[in-house]
Amino acid sequence: MKHPERRLAKKIDMPGRCQEFTDLVYSGANPIGRWPLWEKIQFTEHKFFPGEPEYKPFIGEMHGHTGMSDGVPTLTPELYFARLKAMPGLDFAALTDHDHGGVGTPELWDDGKWERIQKAVQDYYEPGEFTTLLGYERDSYPWYNNMVLYYRGDSGEMVRGVRDGEITAAELRAVLDRDDLLAIPHDTNFLSAGCDFSTIPLELMTPMIEIASSDGDCAEYFDHPLFYYSCCEGGTWHDALKRGARMGCVAGSDSHDGSGGDRFNADGNRVALTGVWAKENTREAIFDALKARRTYAFTGGRMQLDFRINGHYMGEEFSLKSSEDRSIYYKFTCDSDIEKLYVVKNCRDWVILDKNEQLFFDYHPENPVDFYYIRVITKDGRWCWSSPIWIVNEP
Repeated sequence: MKHPERRLAKKIDMPGRCQEFTDLVYSGANPIGRWPLWEKIQFTEHKFFPGEPEYKPFIGEMHGHTGMSDGVPTLTPELYFARLKAMPGLDFAALTDHDHGGVGTPELWDDGKWERIQKAVQDYYEPGEFTTLLGYERDSYPWYNNMVLYYRGDSGEMVRGVRDGEITAAELRAVLDRDDLLAIPHDTNFLSAGCDFSTIPLELMTPMIEIASSDGDCAEYFDHPLFYYSCCEGGTWHDALKRGARMGCVAGSDSHDGSGGDRFNADGNRVALTGVWAKENTREAIFDALKARRTYAFTGGRMQLDFRINGHYMGEEFSLKSSEDRSIYYKFTCDSDIEKLYVVKNCRDWVILDKNEQLFFDYHPENPVDFYYIRVITKDGRWCWSSPIWIVNEP
């Protein structure tokens, strides 16, 4: 894109107006014929598209409970992982029982529960085929009532503080500073279990949010079409992003019967899963992808979403001079057609498309830091969200 006045005239641009494209359109009578010429013209657009991603997509269940806490009493950690491992298209799974162990029963750190969970994580791990993640849900009042902790390895001490079920700012900061742990809250917009991103200091913001669960709740923004039960201002992903949080997204079923990875549970569209872009299907690579926010969240059957800006992947932050073009690219793959695909810029719907793959340019920096993410709604009612990409604008 070389026209010297393009940035004065436009905010958004397409590679279809590059000089080569225009010269071919205005090439007059052409011996190769109209349709071969048109294919050649279209090919000039694709020259701007990035190459194949350096990572591979993997799909996982991030949130589920067993009889070790308040799940179905007969559902053991071993049966939980065995069921998920047998589900087609599911590459990894985490078991995240409550630390209180279920009301009226021993806590997760008592009665050998935590040891049994760790052993199941170790026994059902098959590198390259099925990855198991160690985790648990830690009540963390008042900052995050419901916060799931995930471990890099297959064993580890549970995080306890001054008072079980609660957490202090210092204790939370210590968790967030650990390289071997990842903290992700859920139900953040609920009256009963939510948090308030409008008051939480930025240094206590988690790097990820569980944006959706299979029972239908969604914490993307206030009064979201998928919310149920309750929704409170201050507890949504948008509230955190507007404050300046570098927060990616995941989704999980929060199932209590071991059916979380099954795309046919409930009405077939509500099951919530997480996609990651990782080097390989190993515990280390999956955890690293989660830590890097190289993730997307979705409801329903398997989806694939590739989102890059100037070659940077979802979850990344990079710097760019205000005079440089922003090359925004996405590719969405699903067994359903797109109803609408939104490119969200700085928490507002900015571009709406219905194409599975597109690249375009943004010439208009707005803030010291701009961020973008993708939201997709399919014709059969499924949803998908990418983690954002942040651009620090330099003079």
